[in-house]
This record gives sequence, C-alpha cells and structure tokens, in this order.
Amino acid sequence: MGGRTLDPALLRKYDIRGMVGENLSTNDAYAIGRTFGTLVSEDEGRFVCVGRDGRLSSPDMADALSRGLNAAGINVVDVGLVATPMLYFASKMLDAPGAIMVTGSHNPPEYNGFKVVRRNAPFWADDIQLLGCRAAAGDWRKGEGHSLPLNVMDAYVGRLAQDYRSDRALKVVWDAGNASAGPALLELVQRLPGHHVVMHEEVDGTFPAHHPDPTMPENLCDLIENVRGLQYDIGLAFDGDGDRLGAVDGTGRIVWGDQLLAIYAAELLERRPGVEVIADVKASQVLFDEVARLGGKPVMAPPGHSVIKSMMAESGAPLAGEMSGHVFFADGYYGYDDAIYAAIRLLDIVARSGRSLADLVSALPQTVNTPEIRIEIPEERKFTVVDTVMERARADGLDINDVDGLRVNGADGWWLLRASNTENALVVRCEAVNADGLERLKDAVSGYLADAGVATTGEI
Repeated sequence: MGGRTLDPALLRKYDIRGMVGENLSTNDAYAIGRTFGTLVSEDEGRFVCVGRDGRLSSPDMADALSRGLNAAGINVVDVGLVATPMLYFASKMLDAPGAIMVTGSHNPPEYNGFKVVRRNAPFWADDIQLLGCRAAAGDWRKGEGHSLPLNVMDAYVGRLAQDYRSDRALKVVWDAGNASAGPALLELVQRLPGHHVVMHEEVDGTFPAHHPDPTMPENLCDLIENVRGLQYDIGLAFDGDGDRLGAVDGTGRIVWGDQLLAIYAAELLERRPGVEVIADVKASQVLFDEVARLGGKPVMAPPGHSVIKSMMAESGAPLAGEMSGHVFFADGYYGYDDAIYAAIRLLDIVARSGRSLADLVSALPQTVNTPEIRIEIPEERKFTVVDTVMERARADGLDINDVDGLRVNGADGWWLLRASNTENALVVRCEAVNADGLERLKDAVSGYLADAGVATTGEI
C-alpha cells in the first residue's frame, strides 16, 4: 500500500476527526496508524496504547489503526472499550511512547476520529499537519508488530476511588449517556459510600437516550428529572468519551464548567495559596476574580484540551478547566482531562464541606450571561469575520483581550467573539451584571457582526 492523502478537514487543531463514510474510512485509520507508528519508531519507541469509544464504527477503526501500527513494526497494547482518560491512564502507567484513542468525542454518532498522545504529551497542531504530510508521501517504516490486550479497569477505578476521602454519604445520579464511561462508572460507584443511581449505563453507539454532550441543557433533562424526583444531592453527566463533565445541583440547577472550576479552585487555593489556575477565554469573569480574591494567579487561555495541557506542563499550574467541561488536575493527579476523576474530586469537596453543591454555587457572585452561541458560517469565512470585527473594535478604542478571537470588556461586562477550532462556526458569549446590560452587550456584538456581513437574527 502506498501513501494516502487524508482529507485536510480531518486534520484539526487538537485531533483528527471526520464523518465515517464521507471523509473518514478504515483506510485512513490504517494510514494514520502506519504514519504514527513510523514516528514512534523513529523515536526508538516499540509500542503504542490504543483504546476506543462505543461508537458503532470504532471497532473497525481501531482494528485498522492497530494494523497500521503493527505494519510499522510497533506493538499495540489494546486497552479495548474505554473512556479516553482510561487510555491516558494506561499510557501514564506504562510510560508509553505513544497512545491513540479512537473516538468521536461529543460529536453525533456518524462521526469518529483519533486523539493522539506522544510521549505522554499532546500531539496537536503542527504535529497533526506533519502526520498528514508523511501519510500522503507514504513515508513509512516497515516491520511486524503484534497486539496484546490489557484490562486497566481495576487499576483505574481503584486510583479514582482513593481520592474520595470523606465518610459523608452523598446521594448521586450519574448519567453515562450510553457512552464509553458507563462501565467505569458502574465499577466506581461500588467503591463509594452513599446512594448512587447510574443512568443510561449500557454502551450504545446510537446514543438512544440523548446526545452525549453535557454542555447542552437539552441533554441534561433526564438527569435533572431524576435528581429532583429522587431528591438526590448531585447529578453528574459525561460526554461521548468521558473527558468532559456536566453537573446539576440538588435543585436541578445546571452547574457550568467555570462554576465547577471556581469550586475546585477555592479548595485548592486553601491548601496551595498563590498557584496558577488556568481557564479558557469563554469562562466567567467571576472565576478569574474569585481566583485572584483567594490569592491565586488567574490565567486566561485559548480553548482546547491540547493547548491547555501544554500550558500546564510549561507553567506547572496544578489546575485548569474549560467552559466545555474539560477539567485538568495536576494536583495529586496526572494533568490530563478526566471527567470521572473530576467528578470524584467534586463529590469529595462537597462531602468534606458539610454543605450542598447548591450552597457552594449560590455563594459565588451572580451574573447574567448567555450560553455559548454558535453561528454557522463557511469554514473559509470564519477567521476573516473575526479579523474584520477585531479591526473595527480596535479602531473604536474598545478594551480587548485577544488571547483567542476578541473578548471585549466594558462597563456592562464583556462579550466574546471567536472562530471555533472544531466546527464551521463563530462562537459568541456575553456576560453582564444585570439583564439590561446583557441586552446592550448582545446588541453590540450583533452590530459588529452585521457590519462584517453576518446576520444574527434570532441567534444572539
């Protein structure tokens, strides 16, 4: 088999992802395995860990990927059907030269892709483009590798359970979303005190209960209904591969990613005053202000699990997170995004506080804000629109943070405009001190977009 040209749309900033049968096939998976195996071999590496999520296409994709790795002379440690953080865990424990997770993450069922780790560090951006070039050229080593299975469930769940240190028994509803976190959740709750209900625990790549994206309120309806109906303390939800956490409190109120991070940060800074806490540019100003008030160093970052993990490794920050529900602990853990571990840390904080999650959230300063608003736009236009708005906003003398797109600060609060790295979309978010201020912010960003030729009627 010669080289294979991968669809450029597959080669995203943080991972490789596409639609099975349209721009992603098992031949692509083989080429990705063969190319990554060659890169690992050039580093004198001899094996790569491989895992897969519960999508219907994932077994065939993982098989083709593994055959490609083997053909490059690389042995495969097959951890099977797992959540992405379980693959990361295996890679850390084995000090693996490389690891690849076959997953479509939170995308619809027809999508799939690959999250790649090299020497336990993110493989992203230029690395992914290089992989595409090497695949097209057929620049491959030839060898004969083998595959062997490895069950990491007991070791992984045991490691997570040890960080629930309280004797307080909480009542928790867990929504696995028919995704690959389900088996681990069933094992984990057996090791925790309290009362636990696991919903939609059966892995089913058609996601019959609801789409596995806990950032969307409509996907939390079952969870909210069960928490309220059972009068439980907390509800927890997970995305398609278990690296993003959603939560609701005992009243059924959604607790957003930046609010969770504020709760984690308060506990951390009591033990480790002065440390950095990293959050993405979409996070509430409340979070950054709370970190500073508690004696920490707030750092604003572009969104993206790979860039945030890289920033943590460079700065030594022990905690980071995103609005999207990725939470990264390098405080007593390994620095990658593990939603199941983040759930354990949250439960332990709530239990040891003697308070409810609802109380902890209500104690935070209150603002009014929009969710992440996505405006569909052709791929070739999205960055141009952001550049146009940036130019005009600067000409108007606005107070701009340009860490990713533009976050404009004013008397009412702030608004954000950025181009999505994973979708053909612009992302808008606004936050204000009151409802009138929020309307003014929404009008402001709508006006700038209209000037750039983007109509937002009914979207903002």
